[in-house]
Amino acid sequence: MQPITTIMIMTTTITEVPGLQEPSHEQPQRDPVPDPLKRFIWDIQSMVELADSEREILMIGRDLMRRLVASNGWLPQAFARPDPQHCQQYQLYHDDLERFAVVSTIFSGGQSSPIIQDQVWEITGILHGALERTGFAVSPEGKPEPKGAPGIMQSGMVDVRTSKGTDAFLLRNALDTESAISIHVYGGEISQIARRIFAAGGEIIEAPAVYANAPDAPPYDILSIQTRIVD
Repeated sequence: MQPITTIMIMTTTITEVPGLQEPSHEQPQRDPVPDPLKRFIWDIQSMVELADSEREILMIGRDLMRRLVASNGWLPQAFARPDPQHCQQYQLYHDDLERFAVVSTIFSGGQSSPIIQDQVWEITGILHGALERTGFAVSPEGKPEPKGAPGIMQSGMVDVRTSKGTDAFLLRNALDTESAISIHVYGGEISQIARRIFAAGGEIIEAPAVYANAPDAPPYDILSIQTRIVD
């Protein structure tokens, strides 16, 4: 087993760096990145740059996600709007090198995702409500079969998934009376990477994710999170 390198991720005091942010021209005016999200994105970016393996990313990322979803109320409403017909995914942060993506998923009461088989690692945290997570083993013929009993992920809980796995999964809002919100970090830009979607009628669709961001609510970028971390 390869030794795990210790990565020091500093999250003490964060201050803006004068002169780093370039003037905005066509970008919409909006509130700054919430501090918990800014700190999380900064740490995830540092981790992805410094980690020696996917195992290390998932181990450290689990702790970072647990810290992020320990408190609620910081997610801007522009990235938390439910849809009455299906769950919505909003991109919170766009990495220019497409090494990872930070995404919020919003489920109205009783809504569920389709059965999805991703090709990248994933870190999932429950920010609000509760989600039922069902795993599926995919046969060589491409048929998903439930794998064990569904598990419930409550607010504050975190799960990770390796890119080397072949299982698919489905997330469903465990409650019919209120929305649920999950935060995800994917190991790639999922709007550019095809994922396998198993439709209810048995059809298998190969398609990337489609974000629900409104034109006036694009994802944050590197200029949004430029900070100096002070001991």
